[in-house]
Amino acid sequence: MFPWLAMGHLIPFFNLSKLFAKKGHSIYFISTPRNLLRLPKLPPNISSLITLIPLPLPHVQSLPHDVECTVDINYHQQQSLKLRFDLLQSSLTTYLHESTPDWIIYDYASHWLPKVAAELGISRAYFSLFNAASLAFLGPPSVLLNEDSRTTAKDFTFVPKWIPFESNVVFRLHEVSKYTERISDKEGVPLTSDLVRFGVAIQESEVVLIRSCFEFEPDYLSFLGDLYDRKPVLPVGFLPPSLVEDEETKENNDDDKNWVGIKKWLDTRRVGSVVYVALGTEVTLTREELSEMALGLKKSGLPFFWVLRKQTDELPDGFEVKIQEQGRVHTGWAPQVKILSHEAVGGFLTHCGWNSVVEGLGFGRVLVLFPALNEQGLNARLLHGKKLGLEIPRNERDGWFTSDSVAESLRLAMVDDSGELLRNKAKGMKGLIGDRDRNAHYVDEVARYLEENGPRG
Repeated sequence: MFPWLAMGHLIPFFNLSKLFAKKGHSIYFISTPRNLLRLPKLPPNISSLITLIPLPLPHVQSLPHDVECTVDINYHQQQSLKLRFDLLQSSLTTYLHESTPDWIIYDYASHWLPKVAAELGISRAYFSLFNAASLAFLGPPSVLLNEDSRTTAKDFTFVPKWIPFESNVVFRLHEVSKYTERISDKEGVPLTSDLVRFGVAIQESEVVLIRSCFEFEPDYLSFLGDLYDRKPVLPVGFLPPSLVEDEETKENNDDDKNWVGIKKWLDTRRVGSVVYVALGTEVTLTREELSEMALGLKKSGLPFFWVLRKQTDELPDGFEVKIQEQGRVHTGWAPQVKILSHEAVGGFLTHCGWNSVVEGLGFGRVLVLFPALNEQGLNARLLHGKKLGLEIPRNERDGWFTSDSVAESLRLAMVDDSGELLRNKAKGMKGLIGDRDRNAHYVDEVARYLEENGPRG
């Protein structure tokens, strides 16, 4: 298993590793030393079947030595981290040559890996942590590998011509303008674009695994097989928190007192009344955006629990004092899964990262959608279209929003009569996304495919 250097990728890869290990397979989980320390503790019954393999990251001038994960940097430094990640090719090649695994399951970022694995006779599976709708929007490898096929931000705001059915899954202009510029690392080294990385990851795989299921997006999942020239496309289910013994990281497990205080506050609130607000570890709002978000939460009149890992010094003056009877601003790490599972929480204002979406819907929480980075805009359109959440209105060109739009969206999703359909549909997702047996069935099918189709299958 070889995931990209982001916690939103490391944890799902690790959870899938544990499920495979339960079936008796030996797993070698490869990442950098600091990232391996961030992983959950292994359950004793499978600890002998999962070996953690540390590969030190080569140094680049544009990043400090201790940067090994997207959580360590701001968003604009991610391309430098990808350059550093690419320099792992030599050490990983040596390891694969010596260990001779049956399969290598890799992420989108390691575009150089499939060729290496093929030369060593190792079977190759691309594990997508992006849903099928997002992959369908991005297109077939022939489009992804042709960087001249979509050259402006506006090209990403239309349903692509290869989608054969009605779809609302597109980007807003403000969401993609930053991605259409050709980029180079600070050292002047041309960098491989994310679209090319996706194209190679898909084209040179033998099977594409997707964190989704047919019940959730049957049209997109069925279509991907055609889009990829009949390459097998297998859903692995959602890997929901209930499907694993220990969702939290080792760092988080050491902070039980933190959860005790949070739970004590949640216990004082009515069932389903609290909005949980968390925009992920990579999203940074401007001071003006932060102020509008804060004022919107206050104007909604709803109880809220806002996890703000940084930027607390940029909140409006006296904000935390003014809302102390209504809500709470929590700095640093918070146990998201435990918070979402608490009966007082009814809604989730989210950046629409797929991990967070799975966790929120897995507990039946209605979503208020505020996409910020990467494929999050595509996720927001998909969820809005399925009436599983409500997107906060924003200016198409620059993404600006107001405190009133935040407050109105929250009230509609959480308490207004017109939002009852949203709330009911979100609650219904608990029986799909949070269903242990249904998700386990998908993992069983994938494991069987890998067993039968590997080099010794």
